[in-house]
Amino acid sequence: MRKLIFLSLFFLTNYCFAQREFPTVQVLTSGTKTSIRGLSVVNDQVIWVSGSNGTVGRSSNGGKDWKWLVVKGFDSVDFRDIEAFDAATAIIMGTGSPAYILKTVNGGESWKVVYENKTRGMFLDAMEFWNDDAGIVVGDPIDGKFFIARTFDGGDTWQEIPLERRPVADSSEACFAASGTNIRALDNDEAIFVSGGNSSHVFIRDKKIQLPLIQGKESTGANSIAVWNRYSRKGGNRLVVVGGDFMQRESDSLNCAYSTDRGRTWKLSKVPPHGYRSCVEYLDKKVLVACGLTGVDYTIDNGHTWKLISNEGFHVCRIAKFGTSVFLAGSNGKIAKLVYHNSQ
Repeated sequence: MRKLIFLSLFFLTNYCFAQREFPTVQVLTSGTKTSIRGLSVVNDQVIWVSGSNGTVGRSSNGGKDWKWLVVKGFDSVDFRDIEAFDAATAIIMGTGSPAYILKTVNGGESWKVVYENKTRGMFLDAMEFWNDDAGIVVGDPIDGKFFIARTFDGGDTWQEIPLERRPVADSSEACFAASGTNIRALDNDEAIFVSGGNSSHVFIRDKKIQLPLIQGKESTGANSIAVWNRYSRKGGNRLVVVGGDFMQRESDSLNCAYSTDRGRTWKLSKVPPHGYRSCVEYLDKKVLVACGLTGVDYTIDNGHTWKLISNEGFHVCRIAKFGTSVFLAGSNGKIAKLVYHNSQ
């Protein structure tokens, strides 16, 4: 039944975006003392966010009103990613020193620590879930290999992938915990993640493919990857990656690339996003939105050319899992929504 509902909404989303023009960005709320990088949109009404200072926010009416809370005992933790399943259930990820994963089943009233890692140098970057049960988390390299852990029970327990089976990192290569989107489901079985730093690659199980993005410094490389059609029989063949150099936020040099063959080959955008971008999200087969510190860009040709639609800065943008609404979040508790106007 859940799959049938998803497919119905999937086709509805395609129809809706086909009828729309370039959107505008409407800021819904701001002023909360948190930098938001975690965003999970369950449906058009239920939205969860997470950020610095142990802060979590939730809306049950499409972003009109927000309930804010600080997770007890974790007021100094930066929750860089969140995965929500409904209005009551969500999982948050704290980056490191130590690294934590917590879960709530009562709308954030209480939280249970489901994973803790005090290993020196431990730093979690992002989570991804295939469904209500199966998920994955990726972290920066330890002993030269990227940290990976899996869950198969909805995040209640996590199993670390043995060191010998983890992807090998180049010297000074890592991931960016910029938006919770540097790892994505590629199909029903595989995940894909991207890296940055002195080297920037895309990783698919035992495959490691270099990206044409800017690289060579700690601040450069890929920050986010989007996958289209991941639930089809063949999985996602269309991929888009964004990043750049967050120390040169206005630069659009080598900050976006796309692939139409499951990541085997990559091409740079002809007209790239207008600056460093920390997140990219597919909205339709050829329609994507990307955001970063200097604004929001939109493409209707699978990332070949991008149009700047807002100078407002955001860290993360996500579309509803079951719906069509698109939300953005960033510094100072700022949350926004894409607003469309009928072209007819």
